[in-house]
Parts: sequence; C-alpha cells; structure tokens
Amino acid sequence: MKYSILFEPTATGYSAHIPDLPGCVAAGATLEETRQLMQEAVEGHLECMREFGYAIPEPTTVAEGIEVPA
Repeated sequence: MKYSILFEPTATGYSAHIPDLPGCVAAGATLEETRQLMQEAVEGHLECMREFGYAIPEPTTVAEGIEVPA
C-alpha cells in the first residue's frame, strides 16, 4: 500500500501526518529524519491495528502540486 504523507515545516524542523491513518504522525529536525520517523510510525501504527483486530484502511488521499504565477 502507498499512503500520501503531508509534510509541513515547523519552527524546529518538519512534522508529518497521513490523512488516511488518523493519529499517525511524526516530527523531526530535517525532512529526511521526518521521512524515516514517519516510515517507522506507519509500520508501528499498522502493526497495532492488526494486533487489535482493526481493519487496515485503503489509501484514498491524493496529494498533488499546482503551479501558479508568482
């Protein structure tokens, strides 16, 4: 499965969340660190969902960029 992750800059680095997995979040000092932490967060989140018998949601969020004149 491939989930869309939204990254946002913060005062101390970056934060990230996955709209299709409420509560699955991460924050790091760099974008790369946040990516790695998010990978670990998703794996742990899905493992817990399976352990407690919750259905794993299909990815439905689509993220795209749009260009506009400056």
